[in-house]
Amino acid sequence: MTTCGETSLLREEEYVTDAVDHRGFSARRSNTRRRRAAWFIIGVEVAERFAHYGIGSNLISYLTGPLGQSTAVAAANVNAWSGISTILPVLGAFVADAFLGRYRTIIIASLIYVLGLAFLTSSAFMIPNTTEVTSSPSSFVNALFFFSLYLVAIGQSGHKPCVQAFGADQFDEKNLQEYRDRSSFFNWWYFSICAGISLVILVVVYIQEYVSWALGFGIPCVFMVISLVLFVLGRRLYRYSKRRQVEETNPFTRIGRVFLLAFKNQRLSSSELCIAELEANPSQDSPEELSFLNKALLVPNDGEMSCKSRDVEDATALVKLIPVWLTTLSYAIPYAQYMTFFTKQGVTMERTIFPGVMIPPASLQALISLSIIVFVLIYDRVLVPMGKSITKDPCGITTLKRIGTGMVIATLTMVVAALVESKRLKTAKEHGLIDQPNITGPMSIWWLFPQYILLGLADLHTLVGMQEFFYSQVPTELRSIGMALYLSALGVGSLLSSLLISLIDLTTGGDAGDSWFNSNLNRAHLDYFYYLLAVVSAVGFFTFLFISRSYTYRRVDGV
Repeated sequence: MTTCGETSLLREEEYVTDAVDHRGFSARRSNTRRRRAAWFIIGVEVAERFAHYGIGSNLISYLTGPLGQSTAVAAANVNAWSGISTILPVLGAFVADAFLGRYRTIIIASLIYVLGLAFLTSSAFMIPNTTEVTSSPSSFVNALFFFSLYLVAIGQSGHKPCVQAFGADQFDEKNLQEYRDRSSFFNWWYFSICAGISLVILVVVYIQEYVSWALGFGIPCVFMVISLVLFVLGRRLYRYSKRRQVEETNPFTRIGRVFLLAFKNQRLSSSELCIAELEANPSQDSPEELSFLNKALLVPNDGEMSCKSRDVEDATALVKLIPVWLTTLSYAIPYAQYMTFFTKQGVTMERTIFPGVMIPPASLQALISLSIIVFVLIYDRVLVPMGKSITKDPCGITTLKRIGTGMVIATLTMVVAALVESKRLKTAKEHGLIDQPNITGPMSIWWLFPQYILLGLADLHTLVGMQEFFYSQVPTELRSIGMALYLSALGVGSLLSSLLISLIDLTTGGDAGDSWFNSNLNRAHLDYFYYLLAVVSAVGFFTFLFISRSYTYRRVDGV
């Protein structure tokens, strides 16, 4: 998606093409060459999403089937893996922005990713191919499986935050033609990812359920190998971004020094400080509660250098993101459910679409991507122009308003999911299926359609809005960190979901009691859990609304 934040941010960036490479390519790439580079990068991201969803979309079925885990334990494990795999990108982004650069980070991360997928496929060969519990696998197989799973997470840590930022590096905002091409790039980027996710959910999940788990894990591994080879083959086409030569200091060192000097100067008496060296531009948009950072602009009598105003502004911008980031966790917790309990609901429902053909319950996750593909066109062509005419904002609505809209839809999603689950439980009771969890109930799986489609609408607003917001509001040199912040919110939300599930399961007695997450879903109460998440989401939205009202967008020179 094209964003105002990205537009203003990229305007600050200087671009270099590998101008000194041994083939002596010109610093100005032709349009054809630039587009080819963009498609190479899009292909890499589509393959990574293919691999991620090839593992995660049906992971709960693998854990409760071949690995023999209970529903609550499996859901907690899925959320824990999903959480860690989306928190680790903060570390990967740090390594990329501070040391290796995005290109090298993507290469190294892809190699680790492929290795993890290869081990994961090997572990699946050691377990009987079934979705039903037969016997517990050996400790070695369990250890190999989880080692592989988290090795994949380490690979994702360098891949996720860098690929899209590297794609944006291919377009110079100062060039009108490249600006237009960059807008097209973001549209095709999002469209391609959603198409890839839909494909893996419809095809790979079916293979896992009805053909072979090993083959279902092996296909994403092959895709990642192919994408890595293609990415390396395109290296001569790429444009590599570089910070201005005058900025030789590591951005983390530069911003970290602001906090250090502000703390040090805060403790000094006024007699130990000279006149403030506010340079020409003190950070005018810093709220009063953050004014302590301006102390880094003061010059101690001992002659130590003060920080520059731009350094203080960048540090202030990062601190201002913390409250917004915290409130988005209330969206991330409900979001985590589609890979776990939404799928388990589908297992108990009638899934026949044609005589002799049953739809795998995890395949309904494709509805999220398909709804995004459809509604992204409506959003761009209808809602944004309407928003422009009303708000006079070039993006239709601000990124914070977009995030808030998605949070409202997420709350509605949880209410709808709770109502559908209540009906499913009532249907099971009416047909005497309470103690027969392995018998499919007469209720059609199509009843789950609304909650998946609503979640897609919520994603279109909140997830894309978060991506735009954090990308545009971080300092220019830390764009990978911006992408990692958005991902880490989802990661922490998944971990909180895992913790919440474990605590509720323990409190309600586990499978031996009246657990909300009883492995016999006909005796469980997922509807109670969904109502609880609706309350969490609603409280989070009102907190977000309060915080966003006082938020001041980062000022960018020349915009």
